[in-house]
Amino acid sequence: MTTATQPAPRDDTALLSAHGLTLGFDGRTVVPSLDVAFARGTVTSVIGPNGCGKSTLLRGLGRLLRPQAGRVALDGGDLAGMSSRATAQRMSILPQTPHAPSGLTVGELVARGRHPRQRWYQQFSHSDEGAIADALAATDIADLAATPLEDLSGGQRQRAWISMILAQETELMLLDEPTTYLDLAHQVDVLELVRRLNQDMGRTVVMVLHDISLAARYSDVIIAMRDGRIVAEGPPSDVITPELLWEVFGLRAEVIQEPTEGRPHVVPLGAGSVKSAAAPGMRAGLQVMSEADA
Repeated sequence: MTTATQPAPRDDTALLSAHGLTLGFDGRTVVPSLDVAFARGTVTSVIGPNGCGKSTLLRGLGRLLRPQAGRVALDGGDLAGMSSRATAQRMSILPQTPHAPSGLTVGELVARGRHPRQRWYQQFSHSDEGAIADALAATDIADLAATPLEDLSGGQRQRAWISMILAQETELMLLDEPTTYLDLAHQVDVLELVRRLNQDMGRTVVMVLHDISLAARYSDVIIAMRDGRIVAEGPPSDVITPELLWEVFGLRAEVIQEPTEGRPHVVPLGAGSVKSAAAPGMRAGLQVMSEADA
C-alpha cells in the first residue's frame, strides 16, 4: 500500500480543513471519516478514478452536501455555523453540472456572483460593474454578455460559470472539473487564469481534475483518492509515481518530465485491473493516467 508522501498542513496554517468528514447519499457512505487540510495560498488538485469520491468531497467542503459525521472548518471556524452570505463572501464553488434559469444571459449570470456582497436595498456600484467586466474579460467572453446561456456552446457556457465565481471575488475557490467541455487551448487558458489568481491575488484553489499532466503542471499539491480515502498527498513530483498511480488507476504509461518546468507528464501505454496488486511486466518509468470523475 502506498503511503502519503507529505502530511496535510497543520490546522493553524490551513484556510480550509476537514476533520472526521463522512459523506454519502442514498444511504451509502462514499467518503468515510476523512481528515484533510488545504494551506492558504496554494493550488491543490484532487485526482482519482471514477466514483472514488472526488466530487463528493468537494461538495462536502463547499457545504453543498451535509456531512453524515465530522466537520469542515474555514479559517478555524466551523463552516456549519456560518451564514450562507458570510460563507459566499469567502468561498465560491463551481459544481460539476451547474444549473441556471432558462433565458438567463451571460451578463446576468456573472452579475449573480456579486449578490453575496450586496444588500436588498443596494444597487450595483461601480465596484460591482468593474468586477463583472473584469471577470468577463478574464475568460474572454465579454462579447457574449447579452447572449442567453442556452445559445452557447458547452465550452462557452463553462467559461460563463467560471466568470460568475470570479466576479464573486472570494479568497477560496472550489472548482469541480473546471475544464469540462473545453478544448485544449481553453483548458490551458482556464488553468493559467487559476495560476494568475493564485500567484498575483493570493487565491487559494482546490479543484478536481481528471487530466494528471495538467494537474501536475498547475498545482502545488496533488491529492490522490481511491474508494473515498486519501492514498497520498504532496508535491506532484512526489505523488505522481508509477507505483501509486498503478495502484489507484490500474493504467500503465511512460512518465517524462515536461521541458519547461520539469513537471511530470503522462504518456499512456495501456490499462489493467485496478484490483491487481501489480502490473504484469511493470517496469520503472511506468505511470498511470487518471479518468474523469463520475
